[in-house]
Formats: sequence, structure tokens, C-alpha cells
Amino acid sequence: MRIWDTLVDGATRLVMDGPIGALLGARPAPPGVHPGTQQIGFTIGVIALGAKMARVDGAVTSDEVEAFRSFFRVPEGEEGHVRRFFDLAKRDALGFEPYARQVAALFPDAPEILEDVLEGLIDIAQADGKLGEAEAAYLARVADIFGLDSARFERAKAAALGEASCEACAVLGVDPLASDDDIKQAWLRLVRANHPDRLIAQGLPDEAIALATRKLAAINAAYDRLRTQRADA
Repeated sequence: MRIWDTLVDGATRLVMDGPIGALLGARPAPPGVHPGTQQIGFTIGVIALGAKMARVDGAVTSDEVEAFRSFFRVPEGEEGHVRRFFDLAKRDALGFEPYARQVAALFPDAPEILEDVLEGLIDIAQADGKLGEAEAAYLARVADIFGLDSARFERAKAAALGEASCEACAVLGVDPLASDDDIKQAWLRLVRANHPDRLIAQGLPDEAIALATRKLAAINAAYDRLRTQRADA
């Protein structure tokens, strides 16, 4: 039986109440190997968090499902398994915290990946045209479990929602009155932190690399917008 068959069967028995470790019989990564190499743990965790995010407001819409598909790259050939696991997880919004904790534990030295996951959850939350109180509370709790500070939380919101007085500034984490040099330095730091080559070298899973690639595009676009705005001012 392949690992996905084991996971889906295990999820059916647990009705999604158990954390990733209960499904995987999770073992710590070998010494010197980034824990993100536990790729299946990351995949399962993000699917569960995304599905339960969609359920928080009481109904899972087709727009929310599409938002999940847009932000998370499904492993090739596993579309059917992912769909089954998502359907199991979306039965209710309960039990998300163990998944959030275990996803966080996979990336103790890569908070940018956790920020990318949070951004994707925000995409799902607002896919039906509104961001309700229950959804906001869910996102805040996940951010807290992830250990993301307010600046990272606001940057993820700005990237997903564009709701900021200077959205490009929020994406880059800079003050609207920052100097050109400070903005450039912030951009370079984020590019280094989110560059796929760096993350590949750390052994992060393919799905995490895909999230970082998307985030890198948003960072570069924000920097280009700021440069253009300042040049035209």
C-alpha cells in the first residue's frame, strides 16, 4: 500500500481528529537533514489547514476550493488522493491546531515558508468575497502557533488582500517613508530568504518551494511598483 493510501485510510479512521504524527507515525529527521524533508507531513498539514479554513464560516464554496488549488501545488499524480483528504478534512473546522503545530515544527528555521502558508490560508478565507470574524480568529490562531510576529502577519495579509495604505510597502515590510536604499535592502533580504535555490539546498519539499516561488514573484512585483511610483512622483 502506498503512503497516500495509508494516509487516507488513517484519516478516515481518525475522522481528521488526529495530528500529522498520528497518521504518519512521524519520526524526527536524521541529524543534519532539514525537517522539511518530511515532505508528506507538510503536504498533509497544509491540506488539512486549507480545508478547515474553508469550513470555518460554515460552508465550503467552490471559490474556496479553487483558491486552495491555486495556492497549493498538488503532487503530480496525487490529485485524487488530495481531493479525498481535503474532503475528509473539510467536514468540520475542529482539530486544526495540531496540524498547525506540526507544520510549524517542520520549519523551525524557515519562517518565510510558514508566512507563505498563512498567505494561502488568507486567500482561501476571502475567496467567497468576505473575511468573517471566525475566519479572522482562525488565521490569528494559526499565525500564533506558527510563531509569526505581527509584521509577518500583516505582510501576508497585504500580499493576499491588498488592504493597506501602501500595499507594496507592507509586502516588503518597510515604512512608506523609508529611503530608497532601505527599501532596496529590505527587498534583497526577502529575495534571499525566499529564493528557491536557497530553499532547495535546505532540502525543503517541492510544495514549499512552489509557495516560495509564488511569494518571490509578489516581492519582486511590490519592489517594482514602489520604484515606479517613486520615479513618477
